[in-house]
Amino acid sequence: MDFAARITRHPLPLDPARAQAAAALFAGLPQPVRDLVAGVAGTSPYLAGLLEREADWLPGALDHEDVVARETAGFDELDAADLGIALRRAKRRVALYAALADLGGVWPLEKVTGALSDLADRATDLALRAHVAHEARRGKLPATDADAGGIFALAMGKGGARELNYSSDIDLIVLYDDDAYAPDDQFEARAALIRATRKMAATLSDVTGHGYVFRTDLRLRPDAAVTPVCISISAALAYYEAEGRTWERAAYIKARPCAGDIAAGQRFLRELRPFVWRKHLDFAAIQDAHDMRLRIREHKGLGGRLEVAGHDLKLGRGGIREIEFFTQTRQLIAGGRDPDLRMRDTVGGLAALAAKGWIPPEVAAELTAHYRAHRDIEHRIQMVNDAQTHALPKDRDGLAVIAAMMGEGDVEGWCERLKARLERVHELTESFFAPGEAAERPDLSDDARAIIDRWQSYPALRSQRAQQIFKRVEPELLSRMARAGHPDETLARFDAFLAGLPAGVQLFSLFEANPQLIELIVDICGTAPGLAAYLARHSAVLDAVLGGSFFAPWPGVPGLGAALSAALASALNAPGGGYERALDAARRWAHEWHFRIGVHHLRGLIDADEAALQYADLAEASLAALFPVTAADFARRHGPPPGRGAVVLGMGSLGARLLNAGSDLDLIVIYDAAGVDASEGPRVLATRAYYARLTQAMITALSAPTAEGRLYEVDMRLRPSGRQGPVATSVQSFENYQMTEAWTWEHLALTRARVVARVGTAAEALAGEVEALRGSVLRERGGDPRVMPDLARMREKIFAARQPADPYEAKLGPGRLQDIDLLAQSCALRAGDAARGTLAQLRAGRRAGLLGAAETEELASAQRFLWRLHASGRLLTEGRLDPEEIGLGGQEFLLRETGCADLPQLLERLAERTTRAGTLIASFMPPSAVGAAD
Repeated sequence: MDFAARITRHPLPLDPARAQAAAALFAGLPQPVRDLVAGVAGTSPYLAGLLEREADWLPGALDHEDVVARETAGFDELDAADLGIALRRAKRRVALYAALADLGGVWPLEKVTGALSDLADRATDLALRAHVAHEARRGKLPATDADAGGIFALAMGKGGARELNYSSDIDLIVLYDDDAYAPDDQFEARAALIRATRKMAATLSDVTGHGYVFRTDLRLRPDAAVTPVCISISAALAYYEAEGRTWERAAYIKARPCAGDIAAGQRFLRELRPFVWRKHLDFAAIQDAHDMRLRIREHKGLGGRLEVAGHDLKLGRGGIREIEFFTQTRQLIAGGRDPDLRMRDTVGGLAALAAKGWIPPEVAAELTAHYRAHRDIEHRIQMVNDAQTHALPKDRDGLAVIAAMMGEGDVEGWCERLKARLERVHELTESFFAPGEAAERPDLSDDARAIIDRWQSYPALRSQRAQQIFKRVEPELLSRMARAGHPDETLARFDAFLAGLPAGVQLFSLFEANPQLIELIVDICGTAPGLAAYLARHSAVLDAVLGGSFFAPWPGVPGLGAALSAALASALNAPGGGYERALDAARRWAHEWHFRIGVHHLRGLIDADEAALQYADLAEASLAALFPVTAADFARRHGPPPGRGAVVLGMGSLGARLLNAGSDLDLIVIYDAAGVDASEGPRVLATRAYYARLTQAMITALSAPTAEGRLYEVDMRLRPSGRQGPVATSVQSFENYQMTEAWTWEHLALTRARVVARVGTAAEALAGEVEALRGSVLRERGGDPRVMPDLARMREKIFAARQPADPYEAKLGPGRLQDIDLLAQSCALRAGDAARGTLAQLRAGRRAGLLGAAETEELASAQRFLWRLHASGRLLTEGRLDPEEIGLGGQEFLLRETGCADLPQLLERLAERTTRAGTLIASFMPPSAVGAAD
């Protein structure tokens, strides 16, 4: 469809004489085009001049939309002097075409801004290359294979987002790749590229008899007051790492390589990604953005009552910048965790935020409509005289011109609608940036006031900024605690939580922006002091609650493993990344999932049995993903795993998939050297030493505290020969030991063994062989007549050493979990059955005729009750289960989980179940042998 047929609107010509003169120049064009020309010339002196100057060019140009490409074709061959003239002509023509397409409704906003941005990119690239080539021809630039001498320009702001306004200047950061030059050439290269950058800026921005191309601003570069107009990549990265500020992070949301060595520019932005996009949800950015807005308003004198006349449509209240800040700040908050939010353009950013649930879709749609309308008006303000201004005219006549360019004859009505739109934008964005003043505290007891008075001395509140934010969230926190079932306990638990926080700005900002988290923290503090203590150590896990998948279905080991593998790969491959970063990433990831399981259990979304499976899935996925990463790091120094590789056996509760919130991991490492004596790498190790040291590296990877805490405590004492044996065992030695030397307790432990991780070229086959070996050992050794006598002696020794002093003890003692577990393991061993879980092993005993149906059900029922008590207690507290310590909220959770009405009933049922289970288990024991088992 041709240009004339797509015209849907035109300005109202306020200057009839100028309109008629312009229309007469194009008598041969269709009437809609002449009407558009008349309206344009009748409202804009600047465009009237362009129409007259390009009267011969325009008729033919209207047949082609690729105006930028056509008007800059062949410019690559021009020298710097001729290029400046040619670019100014191209700018006039693109400006005229874009204005007609904009005012006539032929192009939407994105196409108008896109054409202007394309011209800026093309002009910058041409000018930069021309002057770099000139320096090279003069012999001032050392030789390099890098494109454009390794120099590149980043389009920032609206240029980076391809949103340039009609008379926009262009914000550029010019850098060069210092790796493109030898060390001895650095000084000379830097000097030549600085000269080229200055000349590029002059080519674009100097006003000559032919006009100008783009006003060019280079002040967004690092530390612009003291740095030259072009600096190296390494200097820029060092600056952002050490001194980068929130406004610079926001600026880089839109950054885009636009000229010169584009590939180098893309590499730079990839390296800068951790600075721009933080690993945690960054709610502290809200305060930074708000402070910046206030500084802009104060500097520009934009406060006070909103009036359309003279209003700054960009920086003023309800203006374009408020929509941009609203969008960019939300992107900064969550974009580090969700790459889908990293859109450069404002409209795209709003749509992405709405799609991911960060803002309501209706808010995104309304702000998008206001943004488009604001940008249309901004263009018309600038089209009048090609002025880089965003301020509406101060008098009625000037406003009438802008309204006429919009096709509006009712100036007052147009102003009223614009004012309403500005006020609505301000309303939608202001509450996000500037929450209201803090509410009053609720009525407090003297004890409560004494607790609160000491908060100011805590590390989390030592900074003024933390105090300011906390002052706003404190009333809501206290009000929620006052409404809790047990407010005094909740306040005391929150006090302990707050005291344990190392810093507070990020978390308090999180509370302020997401009040639902206050409800969650109050719930945790009022119910589960153990989970509150975990949260104090790992407060960043609250990010996960807002991530959108906190209440999604459980992903299982495959989904968890894939997610952790992706996080590890990202940490390893990111600029500045590596093995240590990967360990930190694993800890952050695991802490979030561990917290999720605890919250789901606390809130009754899952029960203790499901929580056990989920904790086990998490541990297995962590091992399966992290062990290969540790092995790869180890292999860099000592070569790949010799022989067929190694597998990790999860023992005990991990093997049985029965973990709780405080479980450590019992592990055994088995390898197969396959006849290989040593590794092949920079530092050769004998095979036995290789796997021993690899196992130690794995233990360190899991248990060493890093900046993000530790992953798991690891126990290797179930390996052959216990503490005296090597930490890694060959499969041949393992088989020989199990068949000829292992004690009964070791065979019992083997009933729970399960391969949970592997490395090496044939580790999968090795895992199958180890499982087959496990089955063989159980079948062969299970018939040993010493199994039950040994078990009887083990029980005596255990009970003599560790009598339960705690009335709520669910694990240790006759008839308790450990006792039931041992009998169940003996059933699996004697039956030669592969079952690992306690209940499955009891059923295996029943199938083998070792237990009766009633006995099986009695023990299974006791195990389920005891497990709910034990798992719930480990979630509530990290120490001994003391009803006074966990408080009334914790007691209510404990009673809910165990199905008891009150604590006396719980104790009664615990005593009854353990007595019956203990008596039943004892009935299966042969008369005890003299002495204790070794």
